[in-house]
Amino acid sequence: MSVTEHLLRPLLTTGGARPLITHYDDAAGTRVELSAATCANWAAKTANWLVEELDVEPGDKVAVALPAHWQTAGVLLGAWWCGAHVVADPGDAKVAFIAPGNPPTTAEATAVVALDPLGRGLSAPPPEGALDYLAEARLAGDDFSPLFPISGDTPALLSSTVDSVLADARARATSQGIGAGDRVLSTLDWSLPDGVLSGLIAPLTAGAHLVQVTGADPAKLDDRRRTEQTTVDLGQAT
Repeated sequence: MSVTEHLLRPLLTTGGARPLITHYDDAAGTRVELSAATCANWAAKTANWLVEELDVEPGDKVAVALPAHWQTAGVLLGAWWCGAHVVADPGDAKVAFIAPGNPPTTAEATAVVALDPLGRGLSAPPPEGALDYLAEARLAGDDFSPLFPISGDTPALLSSTVDSVLADARARATSQGIGAGDRVLSTLDWSLPDGVLSGLIAPLTAGAHLVQVTGADPAKLDDRRRTEQTTVDLGQAT
């Protein structure tokens, strides 16, 4: 079973409508809240698009160079759902996901993620040779079933397998004091692998609600804590 299935299946079983990720972008002044069902929907669309349009199979490398953002969560969860091996270097990757303004990579396919708070695609055509991730993936199916079984020893994140990613994330959740029902305020960047493990997978594997603040304005963090009623801080949110 994939990383994504391990993370989302318990959450969907206990209530898919429950908020799972709340994303603040302080630079843009936006707040977006996603339920477990919505996260699963974006992950399914991403996985279907990767498999059906880009022929990604278990073990294929998918490079992710994106900030901490709700769309990045959809990219990562979708990549893991179809068994992709998430890496940082696009050099020999089958697909690379990049932010707007970056040039196409040397991967077989480059997907530009608009990072629009409302989920809209790019406001201008992507660079020559690149794809508009949101415009493409939103046309894919809302449900995903892996074509191949994803075993625990499938490469998942840099040098870590599915099993080791989950074990590491659970250990980090424990060491960070994150438990089921917690509301976690995080300003961590989702660097690979530590930022993603500590800031995204650890809260999800613990059954917590992640309140992610990107480009955090320190003067607003106390207000975020009060408004979101957070119980755990990660990163610079002290």
